Amino acid sequence: MTGHRILAGANSKLRVTPWRGDVTTAYLTPTRGRPSLAIIEQCLSELPGAGYDSAITAALTGVDQIPFLQSGFSVLERLHLLKRTLYDIPRLRVSNVELRRTRPAEQPAILAIDAASFPPFWRLDDSGLTDAIAATPSARLAVAVTRSHEATIVGYAITGRAGPRGYLQRLAVDPEAHRQGIGSALVADGLRWLRRWGAREITVNTQEDNGSALALYARLGFRMQPDGLAVLRRSLDGPGQ
Repeated sequence: MTGHRILAGANSKLRVTPWRGDVTTAYLTPTRGRPSLAIIEQCLSELPGAGYDSAITAALTGVDQIPFLQSGFSVLERLHLLKRTLYDIPRLRVSNVELRRTRPAEQPAILAIDAASFPPFWRLDDSGLTDAIAATPSARLAVAVTRSHEATIVGYAITGRAGPRGYLQRLAVDPEAHRQGIGSALVADGLRWLRRWGAREITVNTQEDNGSALALYARLGFRMQPDGLAVLRRSLDGPGQ
C-alpha cells in the first residue's frame, strides 16, 4: 500500500496514501462523503500488514471527525478556517517580482521553498505536491519569480477550484523574501484566477499559532469561521497516541 488505494463503502470512500514520503504513516482522506465507523475500522485493520504504524487524517470539520474519534483517533493539530467572497479582489503587484504559472523544471525550487517555510512533519515532497494540486478538479500552481538575470523563485501558491468554491491549498514564501508583499500578491493572483472561472468564494486553513498567516489573510479580506478544523492521529498498536 505504497500508492493510492480506495476502500469502498456503501455510501462513502476512504483514500489511503503514505504521508509525504513517510511509508510508516498512513494519510487518510475521506472522498465522496464521510466514511462510516465500519469503513474506518476496516482500513485500520489492514494498515499494519502494509507496514504502517500510525495514521493521520486530512483536516476535518467537527462533524467529519466523529467516526474517527470513535475509532480511537485524537487531535494532532487544530486549524483555523477562513473564508472570503470573490466580489472585490485587490490588485496587488510587487515591482521586482513576476507572477506566473510554474514550469516542470521548477518543482525542486518550489519544494526547497516549502522545506524552508514549514516544519519537517508538514513539508511537501514530490507526491505531496502532486496530491495538493490534484485535490480539486482544477488548480493553479503559481510562482513568484524575481525580475533579474537569475530569475529566482521566491514563493509559490496552489489555488484549487471545485465548481463555485475555491481553496487556497498552499502558500509559501522564501523566508529571506518575507515582508515584501509577495505572499499577498500570490493570494490575490489566485483570487483573480478563481473569479475568472466563475468561483464565488474561497476558503483557507492555517495553524492556530500561525499569527503571520492569519494577519495576511485578514488584510486580504478573509474572515475567521466559527468552526475550525482538526487533523487527527492514531497509533496502530492501540487507540489514541
